[in-house]
Amino acid sequence: MLESNVAELRRQLARTVHASFAGDAPAPTERRSRASDDGLFAPDSVTRRVHADVAMFIGGVRALLLQTMHPLAMAGVAEHSDYRHDALGRLARTGAYVGTTTYGSRDEAVAAVAMVKRVHRRVTGVAPDGRPYSANDPHLLTWVHHAEVDSFLAAYQRYGAEPLTAADADGYVDEMADLCELFEAEPAARSVAELRAYFVDIESEVRATKQARDIARWIMVPPLPWRARLAYGVIFPAALGLLPAAVRRDLWLPLAPGIDPLVVQPAARTFMRSFAWVMGGLEENSTSDDVDGLPEVPAA
Repeated sequence: MLESNVAELRRQLARTVHASFAGDAPAPTERRSRASDDGLFAPDSVTRRVHADVAMFIGGVRALLLQTMHPLAMAGVAEHSDYRHDALGRLARTGAYVGTTTYGSRDEAVAAVAMVKRVHRRVTGVAPDGRPYSANDPHLLTWVHHAEVDSFLAAYQRYGAEPLTAADADGYVDEMADLCELFEAEPAARSVAELRAYFVDIESEVRATKQARDIARWIMVPPLPWRARLAYGVIFPAALGLLPAAVRRDLWLPLAPGIDPLVVQPAARTFMRSFAWVMGGLEENSTSDDVDGLPEVPAA
């Protein structure tokens, strides 16, 4: 009796926490339970292992912060996004996209990418520095891709359930490059070494603009429901601690010396273990009878 009550409480808590961050989008644990065997990534791929971990929450926030550092990519977000008024909606749509491309069939992944590219056609304009931009620019698509891959990998390596070997880390970067190819972007890194070299090569292009600092401050304190604020109070500092110090300085997001290793990392590891246990309640409640494939990715 007590065991069943605890299990039900766990499921209710998991649904409440997940809905606060991602609405109706399936959680990583749920996506794993309904994964296609004929997907872009194989069932035993490193990508599926990494993306099923709750460390993705930290990686996602880190990716958002890092992506702001390219002035043209940032201009597209600032001028075409309604993130200030629909923060959770955008997060849910992003979660649905990642879930579909990671765990859906190859046809579903290709359709999701095509949908994103259609949305991107409307995202064009002129940045504050006078340069034109387009969200479908292969150069910017590769920047966004590498920022996500680097962030998800960094978050998993520090806070994931199981450590990755060097070969696993290279495998993750290589697997994700296949997804970048579907966008017809510039060639993506195929190893950790190539990923590191990419960020060195693009260093002269990236800097924090006023738009970037504005959205970084918003990401620091987004309008989340009260139930999600405690969790975010751990997730954001953990994401911030994963950013290069130069990026934190440029975004005006300081982190006091010693705070990350002495306070943030221990707190985040403890929290993520608890978070993983809670979110596991969704996986236990998922069966093949509950679902019929993955949900369609919303258009915007």
